[in-house]
Amino acid sequence: MVNDLVLMIPEIIVLLTAIAVLIAEMLRQPRIGFIAAIAGLSLATVLTIPLLGENTTAFSETFRIDVLSVWAKLILLPATILSLLLLRAELGGSDREGTAYVLIIMVTLASLIMAGVGDTMLLVLGVLLSGLGSFALVAYPRDDKATEAAMKYFVFASVTAGVMIFGLTYWFGGTGSTLLNELGILEKSPVLAAIGFIAVLIGLGYKAALVPFHFWAPDAYEGAPISVAAYLSVIPKIGAIFALAQVVRELPSESGWQWIIASIGVLTMTYGYLAALRQHNVVRLLAYSSIAQAGYLLLAVIAVGVSPLAFDSLIVFSAAYVAMNLGAFAIVMRLGRTLCKFKNIGFQQPFVGITMVVFLISLAGIPPLAGFVGKFLLFGAAMDAGFIWLVVIAIINSVLSLAVYLRIVVPMYQQETDSQTEKVLTVENALVKSAWLVCLIFTVLIGLAAQSLLGYV
Repeated sequence: MVNDLVLMIPEIIVLLTAIAVLIAEMLRQPRIGFIAAIAGLSLATVLTIPLLGENTTAFSETFRIDVLSVWAKLILLPATILSLLLLRAELGGSDREGTAYVLIIMVTLASLIMAGVGDTMLLVLGVLLSGLGSFALVAYPRDDKATEAAMKYFVFASVTAGVMIFGLTYWFGGTGSTLLNELGILEKSPVLAAIGFIAVLIGLGYKAALVPFHFWAPDAYEGAPISVAAYLSVIPKIGAIFALAQVVRELPSESGWQWIIASIGVLTMTYGYLAALRQHNVVRLLAYSSIAQAGYLLLAVIAVGVSPLAFDSLIVFSAAYVAMNLGAFAIVMRLGRTLCKFKNIGFQQPFVGITMVVFLISLAGIPPLAGFVGKFLLFGAAMDAGFIWLVVIAIINSVLSLAVYLRIVVPMYQQETDSQTEKVLTVENALVKSAWLVCLIFTVLIGLAAQSLLGYV
């Protein structure tokens, strides 16, 4: 019992941090709550480092401390800190500022639970806890658009979570256990295994915004504050994908789960980019972009148990995705939600323009940036698993993504006459600037130091 608690010290610290921030909010001290949140998450990150290399379980095998769960903490905790900087910049001074901090920390805790899940009941807990906090964050502005978006999110989540819980009963009926490591028993019952997996994929697919479970995402991102949209595009998504990887590593191949995920991956990548091509709102464009990026993450999931690159590619691309996506949203916070706000910004603010271009071409997978390294590893993992056709489709979609991201880049560098040029008003904030500078550094470093990073993984 004591050893189990020691292994879960980072999660315990995150929980205690949420409680401390909640107390600060009750005392109407959001600034103290913000400082406590940053300090607690930083401490949890530092105390995760000694767990590198661990491969064990806690609390009767219900929670795993392995390469996925440890790296999830090392990726999601710093990402949450960056998200809190953006949140403070956007919502600082509002009447429920501290409440937003608490919700974000609790959603992060739920995502960490999903990433280390070893039991179906813990999977349900992670999905439900993550959803409850996310609904409230989307509805934070209390206007019609945010309320409608949160309601759509809530209704969709209720249905998908119900389907997942119902499907999990088939696994329990077939194995007599809620532990994931007992799923091998379903080798002789592929139909039960497939039914349960489809249900789990529906439950986690909505969290990761996989097609066709993505309908809530564009509206939720548009209705929510930009900082909340940035957070939701990264933390719950990666937690859900890591949870899916934990599930399939125990699932018999006879259930056909690889082909199911491959089909979802094709739909997600292709639809995400095609829909993004029609967007004029940059937040909605990035929402569809994040949907497409989730499809790439599935290339690593397909290779779990088959390729040694599966976990490496999943971890590296997740870290890259956090940096480049949060960075892009931070620039949007600085400039504005619509494409017209980006007009001529490449000449008016050259460094901001170059930084946004770096984030966008990294999302497209252009070398030598982080996105390229991550996708290169994902392609290798999928090829090891025998899904060469899926890699070809992913490469074609990467070419398509250039057209998507050029919709932002082109207005930034359009030459105009002096009479047409209008000074772009930007939001200057040290917290926002700090966030996108950190993201810029990691977007470049992950690409340049990929080989060393792989050694640590």
